[in-house]
Amino acid sequence: MPVKKDIWRIGAVRAPAAEILERGFQGRDVTWLCDMPPLTFLADPFGVWRGGRLYVFAEAYDYRDRHGAIEALTFDASLRLIERREVLREPWHLSYPFIVETGGETYMMPEGFRSGGVSLYRAVAFPHRWDLVRRITLDEAPIDATPVFHDGMWWMFYTPATTREAKVSALHVAFAPHLEGPWTPHPMNPVRFDPSSCRPGGTPVVIDGALVLPMQDCRATYGGAIRPLKVTRLTTADFEAVPGHVLTAPGADGFHTVAGAGALTLIDTKRFHISPTSLALDVRHVLRKAFR
Repeated sequence: MPVKKDIWRIGAVRAPAAEILERGFQGRDVTWLCDMPPLTFLADPFGVWRGGRLYVFAEAYDYRDRHGAIEALTFDASLRLIERREVLREPWHLSYPFIVETGGETYMMPEGFRSGGVSLYRAVAFPHRWDLVRRITLDEAPIDATPVFHDGMWWMFYTPATTREAKVSALHVAFAPHLEGPWTPHPMNPVRFDPSSCRPGGTPVVIDGALVLPMQDCRATYGGAIRPLKVTRLTTADFEAVPGHVLTAPGADGFHTVAGAGALTLIDTKRFHISPTSLALDVRHVLRKAFR
């Protein structure tokens, strides 16, 4: 069990995601979106605008129970917090609430690999009520599944929940005619193996006609930085990609989400935390597991 704990916080940068991936922060200020109590955090922010308001969906985590759920945070145009509410909780840990808008509907595909697959939810009363649409089973339980419609087909990028190394290094791809599937794993899986640029970390963008994926650079630490991955060939039989430069967040111990929300980019950064309270929580967690 790691002694240091990752404490994440979410923020917004007033620039499109494509600009951040191409040029980094370039001195741009970050507006931090929500302060959290000790030993809790918000991470993996994804957002959409509706009626002049920004709706941000993020993983909410408390080290006291170690069970992630999805919250919706509503902001006005000046990024003032209006409302915050839990909107999705399952028996398994949830994170990375990837949002897709298609066909006049809004969907969420959160990471929940401990369920054995990934679940697709549809907003039936946006932003607070989500109903299960489909359980998707792939070649392996996916981590940080990132779907995108590109060149007339749906593609999903993810890493497999197998070994500790594969979770941050083995890029898998699946494809489908529709978001709900059926999804077919790529025959080359894993299409790429590299801890610097294979675990998804945000919303794909198209730059000069090429699909670019924000990927986590996990060489030094989990979620240590973002590295864009430019896809140069993507078919149902082939895959080729070239990694770009490493993007770091000044003053942070990690940075693992770049998610576009119109003219804004949502990010998260982390700091390492050690305290007597956090160590006591570790001891309590170990004892609970030992006496179950």
